[in-house]
Amino acid sequence: MIALIPARGGSKGLPNKNIKLLNGKPLIAYTIEAALQAKGISRVIVSTDYENIKEVALEYGAEIPFLRPNSLATDGSSSLDVFKYTINRLEEEENMVIDNFVVLQPTSPLRTSKHIDEAIALFKEKQAKAVVSYCKEYHSIFWHKKIDSNGKIVNIFEGDFSKNRQEIQETYFPNGAIYVFDKNYIFTTKDYSTDCYAYIMDRKHSVDIDTIDDFQYTEFLMNLKNKNIL
Repeated sequence: MIALIPARGGSKGLPNKNIKLLNGKPLIAYTIEAALQAKGISRVIVSTDYENIKEVALEYGAEIPFLRPNSLATDGSSSLDVFKYTINRLEEEENMVIDNFVVLQPTSPLRTSKHIDEAIALFKEKQAKAVVSYCKEYHSIFWHKKIDSNGKIVNIFEGDFSKNRQEIQETYFPNGAIYVFDKNYIFTTKDYSTDCYAYIMDRKHSVDIDTIDDFQYTEFLMNLKNKNIL
């Protein structure tokens, strides 16, 4: 199964984050290395529009058969369109057939090859259309509220909110680390709900870097791991 790593050059929240040094190594390098170490991955392909990312990705062992067009590298670009474009070009230019593929975002550097292989195994076991990595919420989403313009607390959900935390149904959120897709499913759907299964990851491996706070927190976790504390 091939792995696609989408890594565009533009990032307003954290400029150049995909190649920003994290504990001395470019952020994207952690995802490339995990993918290369995964037993279920045959090729690691980076989709980027940015020459600097291309150079770093090649240095760490990924393939970049072509650069992504600028039209698919904006803030409003659809991830599904990026996947479709990349798969179509690979099939057309290399005369290959891609039935399934894995998407690994470079903003999840704590995801390991073990996680990738376990998600692929779940995909095969369930004969799924998709497997997406999830993490359990600290507090159930049913505790979440809206705040109106006057600062008043407004319920989002209907129900009895007098229950203790232990009595409320647990909820999960997608952590952005791993997506395993059936190609035909991606070319015909607009969401990840039908015949889609969750691969559950713990919180310490579920950091998704979007801001400098996320980046610094990840460095903190890595330092703890290097000291055998985590």
